[in-house]
Amino acid sequence: MGRVAYVNGRYVPHDHAQVHIEDRGYQFADGVYEVVPVVDGVLVDEEPHLDRLGYSLGELRIAWPVRRQVLRLILREMMARNGLERGIIYFQVTRGVAPRDHKFPAKAKSSLVITTKRLKPPSAAILENGVAVSSQPDIRWERCDIKSLSLLPNILAKQAAHEAGAFEAWLVDEAGAVTEGSSTNAWIVTHSGEIVTYPKGQGILGGITRQSLLQLAATRNLRLVERSFTLDEAKAAAEAFLTSSSAFVLPVTRIDGEVVGGGKPGPVTRQLREIYVANVDAQIRAAK
Repeated sequence: MGRVAYVNGRYVPHDHAQVHIEDRGYQFADGVYEVVPVVDGVLVDEEPHLDRLGYSLGELRIAWPVRRQVLRLILREMMARNGLERGIIYFQVTRGVAPRDHKFPAKAKSSLVITTKRLKPPSAAILENGVAVSSQPDIRWERCDIKSLSLLPNILAKQAAHEAGAFEAWLVDEAGAVTEGSSTNAWIVTHSGEIVTYPKGQGILGGITRQSLLQLAATRNLRLVERSFTLDEAKAAAEAFLTSSSAFVLPVTRIDGEVVGGGKPGPVTRQLREIYVANVDAQIRAAK
């Protein structure tokens, strides 16, 4: 069976899925999205993702395309139709179709598109050796807390990192602080044992994996600090890692070609990944 997409109330072959040329997501990037990981056929951290979707929609004054409970049912139907056991489910909501005009249309109906993608977990080599990141200037708009479709600065940063042979870009603001990655959140572990990540606010997207990891680490009395840190501090840190919905917790062992923490994943990073994976396993058991 081929891949299936959902477009505004219809399940259609993925290759035939399409939206109107005047959908404001296409014309203006006037919309938001979410990506939810799926492990063993279970949506991981589903409710926090839906909460964030609601927040993003509210900030842009876009109406929910369907009721939250209906969306939950559609997500499960999409997983079933695509036989998705491990991967991600992507859904985006735009302000809808209207003649091209910058101001909000008076009567547009929100558009909903959903797709799925199979993904393999990070390889044993990546978990054993870590990944490299490349620093890039943070040129994004000032409402990074909204999970907007407008991702061109992120794309440019990710491409620059790829061309530099790195797995991810870490974005550095005008004050010299590492804000986050182009599609991940950035963390360091200091030599005194503090686990540090940039504070939640309009300067970063509040990652759901980031949020969950903060909560899980707090229950184990680990030393968590939400503050800014510089690129130099990151390079001199005892450990560094990144978090995302698709990769969970990944060690960072090189920044701009410089070795971090001896070039191997450190004990705190390993512990945090174990904690998060155990949380995912608990969600799977609870759902089955």
